[in-house]
Amino acid sequence: MDGRRICGNLVRRMIVAAMFLAGASYASSRTNRVGLLLTTFFLALNWFGDSLDGTLARVRNQQRPRYGFYVDHMIDTFGGLFLMGGLAISDTVDWRIALGMFIAFLMLSIQVYLATYTVGNFQMSFAKFGPTEIGILLAVGNAALWFHPDARVFGTAYRVFDVGGIIAIAGMGVMLIVSTISNTVKLYGEETQR
Repeated sequence: MDGRRICGNLVRRMIVAAMFLAGASYASSRTNRVGLLLTTFFLALNWFGDSLDGTLARVRNQQRPRYGFYVDHMIDTFGGLFLMGGLAISDTVDWRIALGMFIAFLMLSIQVYLATYTVGNFQMSFAKFGPTEIGILLAVGNAALWFHPDARVFGTAYRVFDVGGIIAIAGMGVMLIVSTISNTVKLYGEETQR
């Protein structure tokens, strides 16, 4: 195995480790608020590693589309599990909302993978909102949680991440429905015109 391949494998391990440590940091924030800062650091490390992984493949001209697609999205799936699991363990969000976000993420991921296979359209971002923006929102949410752990909605106090989580579930739900309808109509039209 050459040095370039070893480097790519190390970057992938760093990405998985960063998401595991981000989730563990969220879990630790239950007893120590420094966990919120660590989560933000590990989310940034994950973003850096994810960006570096694709750049390395392009620079060394060794893109492996099927392997990369599979490995990258399995890493994202485990990363989502680690992150939402850490949130569920922490006291920053109700565990049912964390579970709902993970389920919505998985359903949206399934839609993306099926659309890639059937329509030939790989789209991870919707209305210019994708994984990078979600990481930024989590970092902003961590800062908000550090200074003001509660949000007021119609005069009632709620945890910031409970409100944000419900908005995230609703947003992913809308993206899922719109994409599903759009792809279904497109596929139906293509297959009935034969």
